[in-house]
Amino acid sequence: MKASIPILAVLVGGLSFPGFSPQTTPPPLGQRPPSAAPNSDRRVTLDIVVNDHAGHAVPGLQQQDFTILDNKVPQTILSFRATQAGSAPPDRPLQAILVVDAVDTPEEGIAYQRQQLARFLQQGEGDLPVPVSLLLLTDTARTPSVATRDRNTLLSSLGSLQSGLRLIGRAQGFYGATDRFKICMGAFERLVVFERTQPGRKLVIWLGPGWPLLTGPQVQLNAKTQESIFHSVVALSTVLREAGVTLYDVDLIGPSENLAQALYYEGFQKGVPSANKVAAGNLGLQVLAVQSGGRVLNSSSDMASSIESCLQDTQAFYTLTFDSPPADHPDEYHNLQIKIDRPKLTAHTRTGYYAQP
Repeated sequence: MKASIPILAVLVGGLSFPGFSPQTTPPPLGQRPPSAAPNSDRRVTLDIVVNDHAGHAVPGLQQQDFTILDNKVPQTILSFRATQAGSAPPDRPLQAILVVDAVDTPEEGIAYQRQQLARFLQQGEGDLPVPVSLLLLTDTARTPSVATRDRNTLLSSLGSLQSGLRLIGRAQGFYGATDRFKICMGAFERLVVFERTQPGRKLVIWLGPGWPLLTGPQVQLNAKTQESIFHSVVALSTVLREAGVTLYDVDLIGPSENLAQALYYEGFQKGVPSANKVAAGNLGLQVLAVQSGGRVLNSSSDMASSIESCLQDTQAFYTLTFDSPPADHPDEYHNLQIKIDRPKLTAHTRTGYYAQP
């Protein structure tokens, strides 16, 4: 089900705002991407983390413990693989990518992010459980490091990362928000499209509040813009799944934000079946994280422990495959559920995907 995606950009030129004249309508961020192309390959791969009531990953489960429901219909599991700490097979390696978001994070929060990241690297003993790389995202640069399990090497890389000049401020209103959206979404697009060419499972842990949702009661979308956003949702969902990326968001609710704002993304978590039901908020970082099987950790000031919690999801997980039922039309949304035949266990994986005829 490979998707041909030269660009995952959303067209916001069609957004209209009461009180704004046509001359002040924000310019487009990009061109409409093509829809995922039909493909005879219907194989779907799911990485599943199973937690007990205390949130600990549960090893030792067997294929018969799992049931995959595609639009509530049980599917035949075609392959099953259990992976525990240090046992990732050579053909499907594990890695984590820590993205330090200096574009969306308030200036006073960037130093705190780096401090907490250094604390995370210093607080453990021995090598990290999986290779980890750092990526610093600024207005003017995306600076990656080499993936390594060595804590001291990553600490050295962290010390050498320069935050760069932040040209875009959070107080610049909608225009600043669209610019930040463009920078971050473009960087995220390039990251996941590249990772689709690499084997294995990847955890992308985003440190920061993520790009703006560009939605709200004053935002109105015309049909053309909704269609463009929907195709971006389909393409991004597909490439994240094909890249084997599970996304996490680790953030601290700052003094300028409140809990209601931090949880606003929850209204967009449900999969979007068609263009007329889409909103720009469906492309939110937190929304993509939950839909990919990851988590949003924004209620603790201990970012170091939150990062450690994300990496715990590599200690025991399961990889299952099944064939998608044929779709009746292009970009048909399928809801996924995983049932575990044991009490008090919860499965975390992708919440859905888009199938093609």
